[in-house]
Amino acid sequence: MTKDRNAAEHGTGQGDGDVLFSVAGRLGIITLNRPKALNALTREMCVAIKRQLDAWAVDEAVGAVLIEGTGERAFCAGGDVVRVARSAREGSDEWFWFFHDEYRMNSTIGHFPKPYIALLDGITMGGGFGVSVHGRFRVASERILFAMPETGLGLIPDVGGGHVLPRLPGRVGHYLGLTGYRAKAADTHWLGVATHVTPAARLGELKAALVAMSDLDDPQAVGALLDSFHEDPGPAPLAGHQEAIDRHFAHERVEEVLESLASDDGEWAYATRGELLAKSPTSLKLTAEQLRRGAQLDLDEDLRMEFRIVNRIMTRGHDFFEGVRAILIDKDRQPKWNPARLEDVHDDEIAAYFAPLGERELKLD
Repeated sequence: MTKDRNAAEHGTGQGDGDVLFSVAGRLGIITLNRPKALNALTREMCVAIKRQLDAWAVDEAVGAVLIEGTGERAFCAGGDVVRVARSAREGSDEWFWFFHDEYRMNSTIGHFPKPYIALLDGITMGGGFGVSVHGRFRVASERILFAMPETGLGLIPDVGGGHVLPRLPGRVGHYLGLTGYRAKAADTHWLGVATHVTPAARLGELKAALVAMSDLDDPQAVGALLDSFHEDPGPAPLAGHQEAIDRHFAHERVEEVLESLASDDGEWAYATRGELLAKSPTSLKLTAEQLRRGAQLDLDEDLRMEFRIVNRIMTRGHDFFEGVRAILIDKDRQPKWNPARLEDVHDDEIAAYFAPLGERELKLD
């Protein structure tokens, strides 16, 4: 495997750094390299990935790009939200630039002109969704654990979630975004979050086959190769609940979703209602509105909208900091949301999160 010269110039070649870049054959390889942090993204990683993708997009020697994570536990567990929360609490602008550069990276992936292949081996949450789902191919292993858990952290399912989730089957994307449901291989393939499923033991073989391809810039040829490594993951548990999900989550107001679930005496509906009631009421209402609007937006428009929301969450909100404390710092899993009840989160307050930011608007290429 040869080190990419541009990556080497920036000190992010094989062997050092939180993100590594290399080229093997005609395959550009991005390796997320923070295994102890479950490959969580930092601002510096997002900037480096965007820079490298911009270079590879016009490099005729690179036909396609593959992104993977170091270690067996995670592809990417999200953004480094503890660092983000600390930055906002300390009055630093680091949080602003983290979201700014992460979303710019997400947009670059969404517009990347060559085949982009993500190997989703292990935990794939939040920012891990954003660094993979906007590319053309997503290969899950049997170890994938996918979720958008942000409503339990006082945040929203961002990184383009407002664009992607409403376009999943029926109302399942709304269910995922509001509840933070954790999906395994069969579910991710049924949803389309994963385009293929390949056992972890064969990912090295798949990668070697990509390196050996001469026509790596041909999406159909890449797709055919990935098809040859695909193995049926079996029935998707979520598919068995789609009728109930479509019925209960058809309501756009969270209060109506909860009322619908309460009218169903089934065990699944009872458990789902309990999951929702444990989430941040503000985040639930923000997410419902985000998904309603995002269904009509392209990726870049959605990212601009989400940037407005997270700016207000960081500068006005309480629940994100409390969620990070309860789930990731103290780990008591007993967040004290404020407001604590859905009925105390008013529509005009939610609408204010979506207002333009003026000079602080997200600027995309």
